[in-house]
Amino acid sequence: MSSAPPAPVLLLSNGHGEDLSGCLLAVALRQRGVAVEALPLVGHGEAYRQAGITVLGRTHSYSTGGLGYTSLLGQLTELLQGQPLYLLGRLALLRRLRRRYALVVAVGDLLPVLGAWLSGRGAVVYLVAYSSHYEGRLRLPWPCGWLLRRRRIQAVWSRDALTAADLSEQLGRAVHFLGNPFLDPVATGGAAATRGEPPCQHLALLPGSRLPEALRNLELMLRLLALLPADLRQPGRLALEAALVGQLTAAEIGAMATPLGWRLAAAGELEGHGLRLALGWGRFAAILHRADLVLSMAGTATEQAVGLAKPVLQLAGRGPQFTAGFAEAQRRLLGPGLFCAPGAPGSAAALAAGAALAAEVLGELADQRRAAPLLETLQRQAERRIGPAGGTQRMAAAIMERIASPAHG
Repeated sequence: MSSAPPAPVLLLSNGHGEDLSGCLLAVALRQRGVAVEALPLVGHGEAYRQAGITVLGRTHSYSTGGLGYTSLLGQLTELLQGQPLYLLGRLALLRRLRRRYALVVAVGDLLPVLGAWLSGRGAVVYLVAYSSHYEGRLRLPWPCGWLLRRRRIQAVWSRDALTAADLSEQLGRAVHFLGNPFLDPVATGGAAATRGEPPCQHLALLPGSRLPEALRNLELMLRLLALLPADLRQPGRLALEAALVGQLTAAEIGAMATPLGWRLAAAGELEGHGLRLALGWGRFAAILHRADLVLSMAGTATEQAVGLAKPVLQLAGRGPQFTAGFAEAQRRLLGPGLFCAPGAPGSAAALAAGAALAAEVLGELADQRRAAPLLETLQRQAERRIGPAGGTQRMAAAIMERIASPAHG
């Protein structure tokens, strides 16, 4: 008689960036011969689906993108849309299916940690949503600290070395930093990875991945570009590329951009105000590698840019994700490589200040003498805040060790 196939590993995650990291781990485990399934707690888990990873149950996406906790309005919106009940249903599904899994891998924050504990199975945690860089000492929400001390949680991995040291002391157990899987998709394979040299520099636009917010973010970016100094809008001076999600169509972009003085060209470009903006789908890594400066209203994509030692200019919007509060927290997380002009989100003053700041940073990068200390700072912060590439394979190897251990169940 043939032996039964080994039990699968379950990936639990709760957000777009968390799903990406979970998916990368799932693919790496599958390549090692391990069966994997996923239970995204927020949204449809597009990353898993695109990779062919089985997603459990009927999923649902909400207008807040799982970020309602950042404001009272967002919390009320989630309540009215039924997201708390949906989450309870997802956790109940996990509880019903728990006995089929060899190990649970929780990626994110308190919610997947709670799910991993409720499963009753051995679990490992990649605590990507929390960092000691925010406050200097991490204050975990209750009961996250209590859960992470349980023997059922067999290993805890942090998103940076500072957090690993902090949590090791707080939890009274070893917390390790193995790198961040989300960096791996962009760490290699980018075309033209050298920085642009004067007179041509590259500016990458990252309007985010959540709709309809991404379209509103792109609108703010177009308004900022129109305010760039005249010398930057000279032909051949600045190459512009926008990294876009597939759900954001050229037709939608053209309709939004036309009243702002832009025209959608047949070559997949927006033309206006003396500038050309190339619209890019499926070319995120290449666009990021080419960039001298990144104009960003994104979460995980900004972290990937910082991991590649790119300077980032933030442009706060009205959310639900990329608000002024989110941008400020992101600066604390990712360090001095992030720049943000003052002013109310979306105001004429803030956009003008942002355009002036973009010109200032590009000017500094174009001056070899002035650029050297900035580039050194960016590289140092990339290593400190994000860490080296290869986190996916290191975590997958550690998971394989747990599966092989007699105490994994």
